[in-house]
Amino acid sequence: MEKKKKVLVTGASGFIGSFLVEGILERDMQVWAGVRKTSSRRYLQDPRIRFAELDFTDSEKLEAQLASHKKEHGGWDCIVHCAGVTKCLDKRDFEIGNYWATRHFIETLLRLGMVPSRFIFISSLSVFGPVRERDYSEIREQDTPRPDTAYGVSKLHTEEYIRSLSGFPYVILRPTGVYGPRETDYYLMAKSIARHLDFAAGFKRQDLTFVYVKDLVQAVCLALEKESAARRSYFVSDGAVYASRTFSNLIWKELGRPWMLRFVCPIAILKVISFVSENVGKLMRKPTTLNSDKCRIMKQRNWRCDISPLEKELGYVPQYPLEKGVKETVAWYKEKGWL
Repeated sequence: MEKKKKVLVTGASGFIGSFLVEGILERDMQVWAGVRKTSSRRYLQDPRIRFAELDFTDSEKLEAQLASHKKEHGGWDCIVHCAGVTKCLDKRDFEIGNYWATRHFIETLLRLGMVPSRFIFISSLSVFGPVRERDYSEIREQDTPRPDTAYGVSKLHTEEYIRSLSGFPYVILRPTGVYGPRETDYYLMAKSIARHLDFAAGFKRQDLTFVYVKDLVQAVCLALEKESAARRSYFVSDGAVYASRTFSNLIWKELGRPWMLRFVCPIAILKVISFVSENVGKLMRKPTTLNSDKCRIMKQRNWRCDISPLEKELGYVPQYPLEKGVKETVAWYKEKGWL
C-alpha cells in the first residue's frame, strides 16, 4: 500500500487555509493543520485532520514546537505556507507577520533538517502593484514588481528571500482577489447591498480579476502533485476579466435584486475616509477593513494577470467563473444566517 503524502497547511484556521485542508484531504493525503493554541477550529472538524500547534510570533517557541514534532512524528513531505497577516494596526507588522515570520520558519526547517520536498508559498498579485495601467494588458512574471501597499511589500520581500535559497524546493502562487464562503471582506459588500447600498471607488476604468477559493485549492493541489512545478511562480485567477461593477451586480442578482442606491466615491475622498478609519482603528486597538493599504488596492485600475503558465505547465482549469462562484458564496451566507 502506497504511503500517504504528509502535508502541513499553516494558517489552517483561516478562510483559505481551512479550504486547503478540506481540498487536500479530498485528494487522499494526510493533512496536518498548523494552528495556534488559541486558533478557532470551527472549520476544522473532519476527524482525519491532525493538528500541529505552531506559534509564528515566537521564533524560539516555534523551533521547540517543530523539534518536538520531528521527534514524535517526523517531518512533512510538503508544506503549504498560508499563514500570514492581511490587516495590521501598524504597517511595520506586515513585515514582521509575513516576511520575518516566514523567514524564521524556513530557517528553522533548515536547521532541524525538516525541509520538505515541496514548499508552497501563498503570496499575492499585490506584489506587483499598479503596473500596466496605461494599456490594461496582463501582468506577467517578467514585469518588475512595484507594490504600493505594506502588505504587498512584505509579500515581495518574502518571495525574494525564498527565491534566494539555493536549491530550496519552492512554488510561489500569487492569487488575485480570493472570495468564497467564510470570507469576511467581500462579505461586507454583500451585507451593504443587502442593506440597499453599493459603493465603487473612482471614475476611471477598472479591470478586476478574481479567483474562487476552490479554484485556488485546485492550483495548490496541482503544485503539490506536479514535479515540474519546482522553483516556479504562478499567478492564479479564474482566467476572466471583469468590470468594476460586475461583482456587486452578481451579488445583487443573488439577493433577489433589492432596490439599491449606488455611489461612486472619488479617490481623493476615499483617501480621507481611509485615513480617518485607520486612525479610529488605532485608537480602538482594532484593525479596520478600510485603511490606507485598502485604499491603494481599490485605487489600482488593472488587475489582469497571465495564468497561461499555470494552465500549460500544471494543467490548471478554472471551474468557477464569477457568476457560479458568487452564487455559491451568497447561498452559503444565507444558509449560515450571515445575510
